[in-house]
Amino acid sequence: MNNIVSISIDGKEIKALKGENLVNVARDNGFHIPTLCYFKKLFPLATCRICTVNINGKNTTACTTKVDDGMEVKVNTDELLENRKAIIEMLFAEGNHFCPSCEKSGNCEMQNLGYIMGITHTRYPHLYREKPVDFTPHRMLMNSNRCILCKRCVEEIKTKDGKRVFSFVKRGNRTTVQIDYNEERKLTDNEAIHAMQICPVGAILVKGVSEGKPFGERKYDFLNKAIRPKLKRKKFELKEGEKFVVGTTSLAGCFGCHMSLLDIDEELLDMIEIVEFNKSPLTDIKRFSKRCHVGLIEGGCANEENVHVLRYFRENCDVLIAFGECAIMGGIPAMRNFVPLKETLEEAYLNGVTTVLGADVIPASEDIPKLLDKVYPINEVVDVDYYIPGCPPNAQHIWKVVKSILLNEEIPISHEEFKYD
Repeated sequence: MNNIVSISIDGKEIKALKGENLVNVARDNGFHIPTLCYFKKLFPLATCRICTVNINGKNTTACTTKVDDGMEVKVNTDELLENRKAIIEMLFAEGNHFCPSCEKSGNCEMQNLGYIMGITHTRYPHLYREKPVDFTPHRMLMNSNRCILCKRCVEEIKTKDGKRVFSFVKRGNRTTVQIDYNEERKLTDNEAIHAMQICPVGAILVKGVSEGKPFGERKYDFLNKAIRPKLKRKKFELKEGEKFVVGTTSLAGCFGCHMSLLDIDEELLDMIEIVEFNKSPLTDIKRFSKRCHVGLIEGGCANEENVHVLRYFRENCDVLIAFGECAIMGGIPAMRNFVPLKETLEEAYLNGVTTVLGADVIPASEDIPKLLDKVYPINEVVDVDYYIPGCPPNAQHIWKVVKSILLNEEIPISHEEFKYD
């Protein structure tokens, strides 16, 4: 009994075995301490810092802490929650994480933490750094665009003779994980799949083996957790008989978010009881005829016309909502951000295949909007009041946010509706 100690977690007294890992003790007693690098079989790595808690007045990582008598642990203070949220946002912004195209989407631990924390966008600009994708290994590929340097693969994956298959190369913000091609060949098929599965994101893939599953069968599709958006409340006053006015537009995107707007089907009839559309592709109204209470914008800014339309929209809408991945982080159009603009144009018009003889000319006309140096998310051009992620966002999510803002009511978003893919 001398090995049983008393600790407190967020004010709750708990009995635990002395020397047990704090992350495990907390989880066994109903307290969730999020982690990314932590893996039960490994010596604690403390590389991601997501599990930072406050112990006896000092911040430290929970995964490296063994419980001892008298510990006072704080897990869910406002400061700690905001710190974890900032770390996840920085990981998204520093890497090239585009969930709709990722093999791990729905099974990704970092994506799931984003859901749990209700992250709709990153407060930090996306770097769009060009990172290597190594297809050379016999059985695997290593996508550094998604790697978060958690070190799980480095410490866990070894050959039968104890040699490491993965290792860190370079230093600082140029650090990447590299595969030893000779040692990788020694792994069995099951060992290679294990390496793919312990990666918390989608950085390690096994050629010919898919982790993809239909929606509803993925690990993090259903958590029975409602997300309550933090909205900038604004009380709108209508005269008798008036409706709320909503405008929409599309910039550099595929128009899929507008299609999702219509996916509420017959509920659209209920919406038009309280809402009228002004400037919108749905009404074909080209210019605002009245000020809008809410404006919805999909797509990022790829050219000067996009910037002009965006600023015009911002001026004429009380509340501006960015909906869809392209508006929030650039999306598919932002794939050109990894290539200089000159090289992009040359590849498209000079070096690409064309069916028109002699058409290898880069078009230039005052009627063609000038391309920007890169594709920008709209919050880097104007102030945005709210973000709805997804590619495209769920229709119910979109309209719940719009109604919540217009009616000044709190309408929870279900986990199934809050998605990045």
